[in-house]
Amino acid sequence: MIDYIQKFHKAPVLVIGDIIADHYIWGKVERISPEAPVPIVDVQKESYMLGGAGNVASNILSLEGTVRVCGVVGQDEMGRWITHTLRLQGVDTSGIVVEEERPTTKKTRVVAHSQHVVRFDHESRGEISAQAQDIILEYIKTHLKNIEVLVLSDYAKGVVTRSLVKRVRELAMENNISVVVDPKMKHFDYYTGATVITPNTAEASIASGISIYGDDSLCRAGETLLNQSFATSILITRGEHGMSLFEKGGVVTHIPSVAREVYDVTGAGDTVVSTLALSLAAGATLKEAARLANYAAGIVVGIVGTATVKRNQLLSAIGEAEGRS
Repeated sequence: MIDYIQKFHKAPVLVIGDIIADHYIWGKVERISPEAPVPIVDVQKESYMLGGAGNVASNILSLEGTVRVCGVVGQDEMGRWITHTLRLQGVDTSGIVVEEERPTTKKTRVVAHSQHVVRFDHESRGEISAQAQDIILEYIKTHLKNIEVLVLSDYAKGVVTRSLVKRVRELAMENNISVVVDPKMKHFDYYTGATVITPNTAEASIASGISIYGDDSLCRAGETLLNQSFATSILITRGEHGMSLFEKGGVVTHIPSVAREVYDVTGAGDTVVSTLALSLAAGATLKEAARLANYAAGIVVGIVGTATVKRNQLLSAIGEAEGRS
């Protein structure tokens, strides 16, 4: 696994999806409002981080990989902040389309004493315009020769449409490029033929129509999703229970969690898909890539708020696990 991590800088990935601004309001609660039975948050600070496809890109950069990003932002302050932040990180933003009538997706979370108090969203969930889809596809075609893996980061905010995914899949197949999908349940039928789809337990349960409550139901759900999607593999992320990889031919690999403590799962799916994509681009098998992604997820869930995993953190986590074994 360490050999693959050392090849991350030679593993270019293209991320396509919903770019989100994650806004955090940090504070403390010491009293209840006299106007209503709700806590009063004494605001201490505010912070912004890239979320969604932006967080996938940030994770890839943090792991010292190479990344390009395609998505849509609005002609507003948050859209300008996203493109500026990505440029500061050295990311080419020419694959990001600005739609004047569309707000940039922003999720604001109020956090007090390390606990989420409330979240409110500014967004439009309608599909992006046909013109925006055409621009994204032209960008993909232009840079496809320099890409090893494509990532679809679907947060159901309008970028990942049925028609766009169909064309992306065709381009990937023509050029023998792997496609990694961080899915949304209602779009599961979009992802036909993907290399790997990474639902969490709840998403897998709803998409398969099988209530997952143990290993038997988990395996039935994984097999069902494989058959429905015609994907090469399904990786179900299971929180404190780790992950389960389902491959064609009935091969199932259960990977136990390595997380010591779970404080916040925000952005954990982004960490999984970014590490998985980088590992595949570096030449790892699906099993090896899933194990690396499991280590990365174990790090990020121990941090409050959207977070990224650094290359040396991943190396240290693997080293500690090897030492314990």
